[in-house]
Amino acid sequence: MDLDQIQNAYFIGIGGIGMSALARYLKYAKKTVVGYDRSPTQLTQKLQDEGIVLHFEDDIRHIPENFTKENTLVVITPAVPKTHSQWNYFLHNGYTIKKRAEVLGIITKDTYCFAVAGTHGKTTTSSILGHILFEAGVEVTAFIGGIVENYNSNLIGNGTKVTIVEADEFDRSFLQLHPNIACITSMDADHLDIYGDKASIEMAFHQFANKVEDKNYLFVAKGLPIEGKTVAVKDDPDFKAFNIRINNGEYMFDVQTPKGDIHNLQFGLPGRHNLSNALMALAIARTFGISADQIRKSLVSFQGIKRRFSYQIKSDSLVYIDDYAHHPTEIDAVHEAVRELYPGRKVLAIFQPHLFSRTKDFADDFAKSLSHFDEIFLMDIYPARELPMEGITSGWLLAKIENPRKRLVTKTDLIHSIVSSKAEVVVSIGAGDIGEMVPEIRKALLG
Repeated sequence: MDLDQIQNAYFIGIGGIGMSALARYLKYAKKTVVGYDRSPTQLTQKLQDEGIVLHFEDDIRHIPENFTKENTLVVITPAVPKTHSQWNYFLHNGYTIKKRAEVLGIITKDTYCFAVAGTHGKTTTSSILGHILFEAGVEVTAFIGGIVENYNSNLIGNGTKVTIVEADEFDRSFLQLHPNIACITSMDADHLDIYGDKASIEMAFHQFANKVEDKNYLFVAKGLPIEGKTVAVKDDPDFKAFNIRINNGEYMFDVQTPKGDIHNLQFGLPGRHNLSNALMALAIARTFGISADQIRKSLVSFQGIKRRFSYQIKSDSLVYIDDYAHHPTEIDAVHEAVRELYPGRKVLAIFQPHLFSRTKDFADDFAKSLSHFDEIFLMDIYPARELPMEGITSGWLLAKIENPRKRLVTKTDLIHSIVSSKAEVVVSIGAGDIGEMVPEIRKALLG
């Protein structure tokens, strides 16, 4: 399929972070874009403000009459139910229907593609890399799974020669891509509803790695069982951060590279996991040919991603941080960063589990990770694409948490409970709709 052949794009599930970036890209490419989603959000409102026509009712009458099978591409999210009337209309009338990953595959086939894979760290690494290349003047488009603060968008640039994509392991989507350069930040067990076991997900990552012909252009976190240039903040990798210190809440560090050391780098995102992501982006950019001075300038100016250790309040007496973490490893990284920055202060974690299957598969690990905080508020499980599973509830998970300062909290009671806790550091965590409540939480805490 050639994207030049289509005039229109119809998105089912346009409000997803990845889908909306693709919708923006196609709009920049002069396609007429229309989309459906279940309910309005801050993200869908921004799309509407940019001139994309959206609706929130599953009714085929919303499909424009001039969107024919000859001139229209239909893009769907894997979460769309088989009973969806618009999807069935397109199916039965011979339209070209592609998943987001398939469309990204088409785009990356005709560009020089950077693909960022890993069960954690994709969005931050892709964002930093996109920022570095864009600031260096590369004709790049970066598709980001979050809103980058520097651009207030999930799309960086609008170049046609180079693309940066998050290589998503869900549903083996990353096997659709055509990477020239790639990295793998992590390979923890996840999406076991798709893969079944850790061995299967590792096999998929090996298949992804094999798509990069020259292993000098494959970068892997040190310790992963995949051949490539190694990256780490410790041990003895090809790219290593050293002389790490914290100055005014920001990292200062040096980097050892095959082309020589780079000194006095500065990076503002807290947590060693974010430092690792910055190091991975640096390794890729430096190998691609971006100068050390340009990388240094870009790391200093990078402002972060919304819902990735995103400060909502930062004062001497109160800190409120919001984070997208939805896997035990990610929650551990948030906890480590908070303790590093705010030792000895009371930390309240509000967690909204994401997916019944993930909660079931990692319940013990979730319980262990959450127990490290001083106090825990646990919300109901956000189902996303799933139906409830018998016996898998937040109450069941709560019983596994050993910390006695824990309780279930409903959305209705959440704001009052947070304010009453009098915690010095508040962290909201989860990939569900808790993100929509962040402005309200912030307002209440500020009084």
